[in-house]
Amino acid sequence: MRALRDHLDVEEVSFPATSRLRTAYADVFWYPHLRTDADVLHCPTFRGPFRAPNLVVTVHDLAVLRHPEWFNRWTATYSRIAVPRVLRAASRVIAVSEFTKRELLSFGVDATVIPNAVEDVFTSDGPRAEGDYVLAVGTLEPRKNLARIAQAVDGELRVVGARGWRGVEPPANVTWLGDVPDEELAKLYRGARCLVYASLYEGFGIPVAEALACGCPVVTSIDSPMAELAPDAALVDPYDVDSIRDGIARATRIERHGPTWADVAAMTRAVYEELA
Repeated sequence: MRALRDHLDVEEVSFPATSRLRTAYADVFWYPHLRTDADVLHCPTFRGPFRAPNLVVTVHDLAVLRHPEWFNRWTATYSRIAVPRVLRAASRVIAVSEFTKRELLSFGVDATVIPNAVEDVFTSDGPRAEGDYVLAVGTLEPRKNLARIAQAVDGELRVVGARGWRGVEPPANVTWLGDVPDEELAKLYRGARCLVYASLYEGFGIPVAEALACGCPVVTSIDSPMAELAPDAALVDPYDVDSIRDGIARATRIERHGPTWADVAAMTRAVYEELA
């Protein structure tokens, strides 16, 4: 969301949480009681005040409420208590996809859909990584479905993503690259046979948008927000290894560009202007 903030030219208020302890402190004592004299306060995640005038909250997904077992104990416990309160406090809620809007409606919350954008570096013009490989991108966490993806890939699977939680480790037969700069990630998208993003639950799916901008073939989960982004991608059942394997075999190159961060900023500013 930093790119959005830069396009909006707004002041940032943040708690410098550099450890789990500081994050927990902020969750209990800082975010719920946050006060500002700003005309509009925009929280780009669930973490926000329980009471505030002209509060805008962006919701990326409701995974932590739908599947708390995928998250560490603190995040799951805190979110169960805090998320409903923050959403009730919000004057406007932004959802990043139609899927997330439907999820919010099931909790009795309406939202304006404003999708994410990708950085300018993600384009089909540029150098390609060498080799014959399939690419997976995402933090090492349960919903990224890495074990099934690894079973479905014949040949080399390269995985980009930071270490996450719940003890998820990269399978032994993959090339784990960890976090990489955007420039290197763009090279990997351009050079890959396809991106496999067969996640079990997402609210948007930034790697799919990045891959599409780079002209990379995409394999992703059916009935998901990623299918909104790429309805002509190879859509698969993420719980079925054979379905994922078949998707890899039939993936074809697609290039599609969504809104820019300037576009997203304009749509977000329109929400602010409804309140200010």
